[in-house]
Amino acid sequence: MNKRQRIKKNEDFQKVFKKGKSFANRQFVVYCLKKEEQQAFRIGLSVSKKVGNAVTRVQVKRYIRQAFLELKDEVKQDMDYVIIARTQAATLDFHETKKSLQHVLKVAKVARVYKG
Repeated sequence: MNKRQRIKKNEDFQKVFKKGKSFANRQFVVYCLKKEEQQAFRIGLSVSKKVGNAVTRVQVKRYIRQAFLELKDEVKQDMDYVIIARTQAATLDFHETKKSLQHVLKVAKVARVYKG
């Protein structure tokens, strides 16, 4: 995931929180904001200290980034996504993380549904 695909600035996070829509399941909260002028999606990650120690938080972030990399053709490209990991996210392995993110993105109607 290259640097242009990440949300780093606080003001960008705040825009997504204020103007975007949120969708959630037990493991993740996803905020989505449509950006007309954008060619590729951007993601911002928020993993609180409640989730676990530094090692656990970095692992959760890595899993989310990798899942988005694998789902990049399924998600809408002209969007900003902010993913907030809840405490249950620490118990998931990579495949469960990907499945959970797919579920939340489908609920948000920003992911194409593939059967199979």
